[in-house]
Amino acid sequence: AQAGSVNWEALLFGSLDPRNFITVDKPPVSQWVMGLSGQLFGFSSASMLVPEALMAVGSVWLLYGAVRRIGGRWAGLLAGAGLALTPVAALMFRFNNPDAVMVLLMTAAAYCTVRALERHGVRWMALAGVALGFAFLAKMLEGLLVLPAIVATYWLAAPVSWRARAAHSAAALGAFLVSAGWYVLLTLAWPASSRPYLAGSTDNNFMNLVLGYNGVARVLGRHSETSFGSMGIQGGSVGSWGGQSQGLARLFHGEFGFEIGWLLPGALLATVLVLVERGRAPRTDRVRAGAVLFGGWLLVDGLVLSFMHGTAHAYYCLSVAPAVAAMFALGVRRMWECRGTWFGRVGLTALLAGTAGWGWWLLHRNPHWLPVIRWGIVVLAVAGLAFWIRKPVIARGALVLALCAALLGPAAYAVATVANAHQGGGPLVGPHRSAKDTGMWGRDADTPALEALLSASAAPWSAAIERSSSAAGLELATHTALMAIGGFSGTDPVPTLKQFQDDVARHQIGYYLVEKAPGHGPSLNTRAHGDITQWVAAHFPAQLIGSMTVYDLSGR
Repeated sequence: AQAGSVNWEALLFGSLDPRNFITVDKPPVSQWVMGLSGQLFGFSSASMLVPEALMAVGSVWLLYGAVRRIGGRWAGLLAGAGLALTPVAALMFRFNNPDAVMVLLMTAAAYCTVRALERHGVRWMALAGVALGFAFLAKMLEGLLVLPAIVATYWLAAPVSWRARAAHSAAALGAFLVSAGWYVLLTLAWPASSRPYLAGSTDNNFMNLVLGYNGVARVLGRHSETSFGSMGIQGGSVGSWGGQSQGLARLFHGEFGFEIGWLLPGALLATVLVLVERGRAPRTDRVRAGAVLFGGWLLVDGLVLSFMHGTAHAYYCLSVAPAVAAMFALGVRRMWECRGTWFGRVGLTALLAGTAGWGWWLLHRNPHWLPVIRWGIVVLAVAGLAFWIRKPVIARGALVLALCAALLGPAAYAVATVANAHQGGGPLVGPHRSAKDTGMWGRDADTPALEALLSASAAPWSAAIERSSSAAGLELATHTALMAIGGFSGTDPVPTLKQFQDDVARHQIGYYLVEKAPGHGPSLNTRAHGDITQWVAAHFPAQLIGSMTVYDLSGR
């Protein structure tokens, strides 16, 4: 975002540095938003994060609009509230990460699909395709996890002939290919030597990035280790670098449970209840279409997150949060409408009591944090159930109490999340815990002496250092360009030793930095690009500044 705020080419490609050596390891849509904000208002934390907060407002509004058209106004309000109070949403919509804009675009695609079921199907389906195209450019294949549900919903419930459905789907596909494909073609047509290297790819090709460790390989588990070894934390509660082991239970426990699990059982039950209740409805029934759309999104996205074998940050579950909130709201609404039947009464009781009980259990896993909230859930749930059973005339009051019981747990965790500052690559939700939100190694802030040295450098790149995470902090502190050798993980094949030697000979790089990694040997610069470190150490003088060994490449 900082690079894009001062250099248009860096903005276009999502470069890590304003000299355009290498990109971040994601497509650039998120950087476009934050970089443009920086160009308009000056680069700052506010210019980065205010757009993220506005994306939260947009996502809630779009979800409200979609669910309102299916289940009515209060169902839409409940869905919007459910999304806003989901802890992972409270975390990631105030964090500089591509997930926020990706989820906004996925929600926009779902909203357009609902509008397409009403009228002007071709126009709204084309807009859904555009939204999905830019979601792909935000975070690649993860942005398309809503696609199967959209296709199934429109083919099942669109009030037009099958020929028209096929034509509308073709229009959506064309819109997707244009909105996503132009950037892919741009990276192919632009000479590779005059644009930044596409980090995360092995051959500087965008589709290699999509199919490599940040795409299909992330799901299948190939190349899930960086040059530093596995970053996963198997079976632990932190889950910020890897999460829990794969399986159907992943989203219900550990850090995933705290981030997305609160309404998840209720949303799954609601999907079944609504599909059963609307089983004999006409093909174009809007409520059943909503269950197919949001329930399908929930199932596809949830299963991918549950069984992906590569690195799985817990915050990835933000992608399923709108579907969870929407299905929970639709289920409560439909069971309330059917409360005159045994099916509706049993379904509504199971939804609300089960969700409240599950929230109590999740809070029980953190027993020392505000136990009064757990007992507040119990009081509200029991009171709501008592009114529901004994005084049906005030059933609305019982419903309100039960909904408060269901939402109290995630609301408390969302408030605790907002109350804490977050940084680094693995932010966590909820109250402060011993696991800190840090970067890859949790390195302390750079020393003033090092920052002053780099700030005074007149070279195009003030320094070179292995890995983007190490370069980024120094760039922010010094407002200079740093060459991030090897990209995010340090394993990207740039620069080669020959390229680096040529840059040094042309005085393009001021210093070479080698940082020590506690518990990981003498330095981080010993794996994929160890030949560069060896050459520098053999030819240039060094000094120790803080935790950094600093080599002066100027030849002085």
